[in-house]
Amino acid sequence: MAALSDDPLLQPFDLRHVRLRNRVFSSSHEPAYSEDGMPKDRYRLYHVEKAKGGIGMTMTAGSAVVAEDSPPAFGNLHAYDDAIVPWIRRMTDDVHEHGAACMIQLTHLGRRTGWGQDDWLPVLAPSPLREPAHRAIPKQAEDWDIDRIVGKYADAAERMQSGGMDGIEIESYGHLFDQFWSPLTNRRSDEYGGSLENRLRFGWRVLSGIRQRVGPGFVVGIRMAVDERLPGGIDAPTGLDILSRLEADGLVDFVNVIRGYIADEPSLTEVIPIHGMPSAPHLDFAGRVREAVGLPVLHASKVDDVATARHAIREGKVDLVGMTRAHLADPHIVRKIVEGRETEIRPCVGATYCLDRIYEAGEALCIHNAATSREQTMPHDIERASAVRRVVVVGAGPAGLEAARVAGERGHAVTLLEVMPWAGGQIRLAARNPRRRDLLGIVEWRESELERLDVDVRYDTYAEAADVTVLEPDVVIVATGGLPQLPELQEGADRLVTSWDVLGGDATPSGDVLFYDDNGTHSAMSAAEMIARSGARLEIVTPERMLGVDVGGMNHVPYARAFNETDTRVTLNQRVHSVRPEGGRLCVEIGSDHSDHRSVRHVDWVIADHGTAATAELYFELKQASSNLGAVDYAALLEGRPQQLTRNPGGQFRLFRIGDAVSSRNIHAAVFDALRLLKDV
Repeated sequence: MAALSDDPLLQPFDLRHVRLRNRVFSSSHEPAYSEDGMPKDRYRLYHVEKAKGGIGMTMTAGSAVVAEDSPPAFGNLHAYDDAIVPWIRRMTDDVHEHGAACMIQLTHLGRRTGWGQDDWLPVLAPSPLREPAHRAIPKQAEDWDIDRIVGKYADAAERMQSGGMDGIEIESYGHLFDQFWSPLTNRRSDEYGGSLENRLRFGWRVLSGIRQRVGPGFVVGIRMAVDERLPGGIDAPTGLDILSRLEADGLVDFVNVIRGYIADEPSLTEVIPIHGMPSAPHLDFAGRVREAVGLPVLHASKVDDVATARHAIREGKVDLVGMTRAHLADPHIVRKIVEGRETEIRPCVGATYCLDRIYEAGEALCIHNAATSREQTMPHDIERASAVRRVVVVGAGPAGLEAARVAGERGHAVTLLEVMPWAGGQIRLAARNPRRRDLLGIVEWRESELERLDVDVRYDTYAEAADVTVLEPDVVIVATGGLPQLPELQEGADRLVTSWDVLGGDATPSGDVLFYDDNGTHSAMSAAEMIARSGARLEIVTPERMLGVDVGGMNHVPYARAFNETDTRVTLNQRVHSVRPEGGRLCVEIGSDHSDHRSVRHVDWVIADHGTAATAELYFELKQASSNLGAVDYAALLEGRPQQLTRNPGGQFRLFRIGDAVSSRNIHAAVFDALRLLKDV
């Protein structure tokens, strides 16, 4: 893939002896795709796809753990196990075959993990200080712990070298390595604590041991919090001082710049910003680091578009620019740049569904690319069909838009019918919260793709059965979404207002507002945030034991901030039983599932979120005319085979419903439904 001389992103770069074909990399991260601590097929293919897509370097693991007493908190690879070497070799060989470099990040998590998993060994740290995010209280590392772990780092580095990696990166932000360095986490009084020289001793021993083991022909770098941005922590002058010492002693070949602290979720979102937060907030700081040191500088933090990445290289802010979450959204970014197809790049919208899914469900998924991490069965490039079919899609929410896009990529004649004058469905509602407007990228990209693919999009069209059959379709996709449903109450459900009414602007609650969240998703939290910010006096009531039970930790942060700053009252383990008028206001009776006790609130408004009920009337009207009677062959679906089920040989078309037209789910479920059905039509 030849570089274009006028594009800074496509210029080659030498990282020590490793020639990178361009300046774009994916930084180390742990998507939790490992199996038994090994990077098996799912893990390997995820990184290979980025190599196919033209990336200069993909950095794996975030991080691979070097010792058994660093229990993997989020699916980490087991770099301490000799069994990993052939798996590493297979992955690096495949990445190299497609022209990209491959590196791996090594760590000991220190206190950033929990003890109640894997081998149940005690968590350790420089000092016995509990980390807020993972909550384990560590033991203070003893002399024999330090000696052992220093050796473990060198052993792990040697394994990675044997596996064909181009180099390693030592994780030094929030893990054991810099837990020794930072005064915030190192309260020791021995030779590893106190002065900066003492606090650096452990890190110098580790890096020196690695250098002795792997020799000069192997790249060794550090991903480092150069500025922790907390009083009493490592500040920028100290961080630059440490870097100058590392450079002078020849211990590292590059620095991957981090700015911030990650021991709690609010701090983590400053290091890895989510949607609604500024783009590339630490890029200028990385540029100042590059001016101060002679090491190559790498950086990745919400660089989610090509224009920002190109600016970072052109202006000399960094030598290599990381587009990590952006490659979860589209692993073929560089190839599309080279081919002059930048407008076709699927955008990262910053939803951070990827990171939140790691902790919530044990795997990273892109909110609107269902092929990422499913490369074994789901394609990123859609193949053309052998025969053209007429496909009618009803509904232009995320499910319908994706169905129309995939069918268009297959080369079919596609008609998309939408009752509203615009596309987007519930995403349009979500984006009414100003902080979440970036989600519109999910819609806008697909609208652009449908135009490129010449899909016939008809808005302001209320589709009835005759409107569909007159188009003589071979395949009909019903993606009509859902409508808000109210929770069952003993009395007064008709007095509730839905979260949709709030998000859509049809209701503007004021005064005393009780929000009954019986769903636990973004729709409830987002509407509640808007109410809280409006100046109303808000109480959120939920039967769950935590707020926003289906909202991940990083996305929880801005909601929690809004509720804290507005003195919103949060009441857990309570559900609304009845609502009745009383003295010009509403009397709300609430109670717990755990006892018979009841209490009351007197408020001006009661808002509720209970998810959606499928809008599927059209599907049922069309069902008897279809050849499959709407049935889905689940075995074929899960194995990635075409749908060939026939239950009505005289049927006129195949019929499927997807997304919330089936049941109340989320954006990722909607696009996944569409991709795995339509890719074989």
